[in-house]
Amino acid sequence: MSLQNQNFLLELLQTPSPSSQEMMIQKRWIKEMRDHADEIRTDNAGNAIAVLNPDAEFKVLLAGHCDEIALVINRIDDQGFLYFDKMGGINPKAAVGMKVTVLSEEKPLSGVIGVNAQHHGGLKGDFGLEDLFIDCGAHSKEEVAALVKIGDLAVYKREPEVMMNRYVTGRGLDNRTGQFVVGEVLRKLSGKKLNVGLYAASTVNEETNMGGAYFAAAGIKPTMALACDVTFATDYPGVNKNKYGDIRLEGGPVLAKGAPINRKINNLLESSARELNMDVQYELTSRATGTDADRMRLTGKGVPVSLVSLPLRYMHSPVETASLADINQEIDLLVHMIENMTGQESLNPLDN
Repeated sequence: MSLQNQNFLLELLQTPSPSSQEMMIQKRWIKEMRDHADEIRTDNAGNAIAVLNPDAEFKVLLAGHCDEIALVINRIDDQGFLYFDKMGGINPKAAVGMKVTVLSEEKPLSGVIGVNAQHHGGLKGDFGLEDLFIDCGAHSKEEVAALVKIGDLAVYKREPEVMMNRYVTGRGLDNRTGQFVVGEVLRKLSGKKLNVGLYAASTVNEETNMGGAYFAAAGIKPTMALACDVTFATDYPGVNKNKYGDIRLEGGPVLAKGAPINRKINNLLESSARELNMDVQYELTSRATGTDADRMRLTGKGVPVSLVSLPLRYMHSPVETASLADINQEIDLLVHMIENMTGQESLNPLDN
């Protein structure tokens, strides 16, 4: 990965993008894509879509969601402490003791998620988000309420880092890495003669309702769609590989197998991987994928879908970790597949 593009990835990871409030990161992504796309589209959900070869009849939609999990303020007590619920899959145990930024309309506000000192008994047994609070340093409800409103969102205050020049770590790699991947695929294919139209979509709301993916696919009416997301790596201590499979960082992109997945799209991906001499890994999505692919599949008359995922350690924590090599390989795999498509591919599994 070039330094320029690595810096763009880190910039995306630094930009707050809680589900339902993705405007800032979308504007940054559009700015980066504008010089490489034939056109840029947006919609009323907040999706940003960069397009190559828009007149092509065969349309390939790549969707990477840009939203991250967050906290949503639901109460302010008389002392000025903020209580919160979850916007997406927040793990209460990972939240304890974290710094946060409250994204108020007035100005960003720093805070900490307080925790009872171990000397005073600490946190005992199972606890939920309702047992935690944010301390912004306010003296009273009136003081903090002048800045923070019910429904304001907060994200972990965590800067992305590169470890050992091979792994990137931080909050919200799920799935701003996917947003980055679909943009880089378009950037690499820009200026090339394609037989298909490419629609690189930075989608919204995946962590909460997947509505962005529905809006994108319903508006584009793609011939096929691929979700570019993350999946659970199992290559660290404490994970039961017999139960969750063997998915490793630096093991290559992860393809899904299961009822929602179109086998012919997977055949295209596997053929490209072989030609690139690239290892791929597999995960099972027997009933549903839990990603944008599920919503895209059920738009219009139905859309054939597949899922390409990045192995990710420590999912939905402030220290999500992925491999830069895997990111590069996922980009190369998708570029090769799209570049070599004829636009005449049949995705009907009953066709020979």
